[in-house]
Amino acid sequence: MAGGAREVLTLQLGHFAGFVGAHWWNQQDAALYRPTDAKEPPGELCPDVLYRTGRTLHGQETYTPRLILMDLKGSLSSLKQEGGLYRDTHLDAAIAWQGKLTTHKEELYPKNPYLQDFLSAEGVLNSDGIWRVKSIPNGKGEASPDTAGWGTGQSRNMEKEGSIRVWSDFLRVHLHPRSICMIQKYNHDGEAGRLEAFGQGESILKEPRYLEELEDRLHFYVEECDYLQGFQILCDLHNGFSGVGAKATELLKDEYSGRGIITWGLLPGPYSLGEPQKDIYRLLNTAFGLVHLSAHSSLVCPLSLGGSLGLRPEPPVHFPHLRYDATLPFHCSAILATALDTVTVPYRLRSSPVSMVHLADMLNFSGKKVVTAGATIPFPLVPNQSLPDTLVQLGGVTPWTPLSACGDPSGIRCFAQSVVLRGLDKACHTSQLTPGTPLPSPLHACTTGEEVLAQYLQQQQPSVRSSSHLLRTPCKVVPPYPYLFSSSLSQQGLLLDGPPTGAAVESIPVLGALCSSSSLNKTLGDLAKELTKLNLRRWASFLDAGVEQDDLEEVLQELCSLAQCYQGGDSLMG
Repeated sequence: MAGGAREVLTLQLGHFAGFVGAHWWNQQDAALYRPTDAKEPPGELCPDVLYRTGRTLHGQETYTPRLILMDLKGSLSSLKQEGGLYRDTHLDAAIAWQGKLTTHKEELYPKNPYLQDFLSAEGVLNSDGIWRVKSIPNGKGEASPDTAGWGTGQSRNMEKEGSIRVWSDFLRVHLHPRSICMIQKYNHDGEAGRLEAFGQGESILKEPRYLEELEDRLHFYVEECDYLQGFQILCDLHNGFSGVGAKATELLKDEYSGRGIITWGLLPGPYSLGEPQKDIYRLLNTAFGLVHLSAHSSLVCPLSLGGSLGLRPEPPVHFPHLRYDATLPFHCSAILATALDTVTVPYRLRSSPVSMVHLADMLNFSGKKVVTAGATIPFPLVPNQSLPDTLVQLGGVTPWTPLSACGDPSGIRCFAQSVVLRGLDKACHTSQLTPGTPLPSPLHACTTGEEVLAQYLQQQQPSVRSSSHLLRTPCKVVPPYPYLFSSSLSQQGLLLDGPPTGAAVESIPVLGALCSSSSLNKTLGDLAKELTKLNLRRWASFLDAGVEQDDLEEVLQELCSLAQCYQGGDSLMG
């Protein structure tokens, strides 16, 4: 690891976390393919932060995610739990046995037909000596954009994408045999044997079998790190995995004191009322999860395309240049993964990185350990337009779409923020006006793109503790990323000022932000109010799953205390 990468170990806990994680790793994998030119400088992001090297039994070098993944029985589809890069140790044991063998073979789960074309399990030895999945032929599996902006090609694709039921259907990255940990006592499919309550999730990691398995995998990955900066956790908030996450973060805090623990609490798209038990359980799991995860994490950020964490359904958030189906986890998780790929940039940089601990300290001062996220996907840049011109056109409104189910961002107050803008060529970072031309704004007088972004944020939110990063590296959105984009975008995700070219979007510029803001005062406070209105005698089964009445009272008090942390502030956002 040249340069001493500051490693991060990723934990994915839950099925929607698996969806977000699959898109995340697909995007990381796509970003690894770079021209092999000795004159070209290394990329801005250091992949060794997230990946580990290894070798197959044939001596071929592997490059796999530093990942521990927990999900329920039935969630792997056609993916093997031990992965495809290494020999099956159970098979080796069978070969060594000289006695009579009886083989019981379970029928293979068929691969999703929509994705069969480009999700080959076969790997290739790249020119850089790394064993990776084959690259996808350009254009294969993509919708045909048409001149109407949103066309029949995309509609047909949405119908096919609706057939994707599990995250393993579209994961195109090889995993290490120690990555996948299956919870066999609960089922992914069907109505029986579901992991649906916080207490059930907590009890999983109280069982020696699962606790020892997790600890063994943690030790395996951690012990090979030169400098472990911390853990990023993708965790379902709406189901029993909120309890698994609570126990996992407690374990990490106890065993790896001083390391960063940044937790992303994930919620699927907006729901519709109709199944009271599921709705109430979702509310309770979210509340318990936020309180317990924030107690043991350095930083917690809920992520959702919905407008509310409470019982009242709100419309999904809107992106002007994206068209997505909020009922499809495949779509929602892709957008959230793209936002994650941007807001996590500070602790993945090759030069002048910000550690996970420093990022958390900057955002969570005064007890504010819960933050919100926002993103502009894609960032609306016209070819040959400068960054100062684009930011001036955005005006005084908050430049990103909220992604933490905290409602309308207008009029809220910001305490601290971390902002990343990526995917812009250096030529457009500063004003291109000829000398002597009157400057439209102070931004046009800046001499670097970093100065432009920092000054813009200062203008928008004076006196806010702010950190910003500007990168040329875009977000990759090649298949199996869903085709969500308007035909008014170029192949690089820029806004076309002419007719559509018909080229599929392959990368996009993105603006992402993490904010400690006053919106959480209302969001967490409203969550507490909804809990106080519940008649728990009707939902005794939630308590029977391992949570007591005293636990609920404590969660209510903690929610109210958290909400009070976000009162007041100095500056307005938007």
